[in-house]
Amino acid sequence: MAAFGLTSSDLVADEVEVWADGWPAFRLFEALGTQWRLAPRGPSGLDYTTLPVVASMLGIGRRDLAALFPDLRVMEAEALAVMTQSME
Repeated sequence: MAAFGLTSSDLVADEVEVWADGWPAFRLFEALGTQWRLAPRGPSGLDYTTLPVVASMLGIGRRDLAALFPDLRVMEAEALAVMTQSME
């Protein structure tokens, strides 16, 4: 967490509801949690080269991965916004 400028107080203890149609994309995003590319000023985005391997490990097929990709990008953008805000 420190590498991203976060502390334990930045973590939210409340439960978050994930709708059923968003669950596959959330599972993929969560599984990619260690696959952030780092730039000199912090995280710059997910390492997309790992997507096929991680998706396969979760049982997500190539066609389904293509359908999940836009949702994954939304989660990535929001995570980057939160990480950037925490670093300011």
